[in-house]
Amino acid sequence: MSAPTHSCLSIERALEYAGDMQGVLTLLGSLQQSLHIDLPLLQDRLDANDLPGANRVLHQIKGFSPVFCVDTLVAEVIRLEALSKGTDLRAVHEAYAHLAPQLQQLLSEVQATLCAPR
Repeated sequence: MSAPTHSCLSIERALEYAGDMQGVLTLLGSLQQSLHIDLPLLQDRLDANDLPGANRVLHQIKGFSPVFCVDTLVAEVIRLEALSKGTDLRAVHEAYAHLAPQLQQLLSEVQATLCAPR
């Protein structure tokens, strides 16, 4: 049986960080919980045009992205987090409109991995 292919989640990176699959699964549980909270919170902050609040949430996401995400997603998260430190609301909204589906895909891939038979 081959490993599932993910477009956003990097199990290989998580293994490098955690050391074994049991550690990865533990971390993925925490990531799933965080994304369930952070993604709606981030949308709320952006809907309120609260860039400092959005930046705080993005900073958290940026912190875990190198452990769990493919390079392209890490770069997008870093770019958006940096943009959110400024004052260009339109640029942040546009960048998040591009990033949001990828973060939702990451959450889906995390959930699928956690639900996969062992």
